[in-house]
Amino acid sequence: DAGGLPGAPDAAGLPETEASGQEGMRDGCRVPLPWSGEAPPYGFGPGGSWLPQPPAWRGLSVEAQSGDAGSTLELYRAALALRRALPGLGDGTMEWREAPEGVLLFARAGLLCALNTRPAEVVLDLPGRPLLASGPVEVTGGRVVLPGDTCGWWASGE
Repeated sequence: DAGGLPGAPDAAGLPETEASGQEGMRDGCRVPLPWSGEAPPYGFGPGGSWLPQPPAWRGLSVEAQSGDAGSTLELYRAALALRRALPGLGDGTMEWREAPEGVLLFARAGLLCALNTRPAEVVLDLPGRPLLASGPVEVTGGRVVLPGDTCGWWASGE
């Protein structure tokens, strides 16, 4: 479809394809953001959403996650505020650092970022102070215990 118009010719010459998501619908990752409420359409609009929204999503709404320090929404809000406050998180050079297998570690101006992709915790020697983490992080001196599937950002002083 061209510009969302079913049956219109495609200017790029690409064939029209059917949706390949769940039950012939679009990918579930593209379901509208739940805003508020206890049931679908979760504040999306008075007409609802043409994509299904699972009942379990009430706990994922903006309304439900606002103010919850452990929520994904508040993590993203904190990360965006940090990015605005620290120029090193914006555009610039990045340097990969040595790290154990399954851990990504890089440095930017005055910052370190460590991402543990493993299921188990990892102990890292990271200078500086923690700024933000996606999970509980233990810091003793320059030693950091980074849980599995967790990311953290540090002010490195470098």
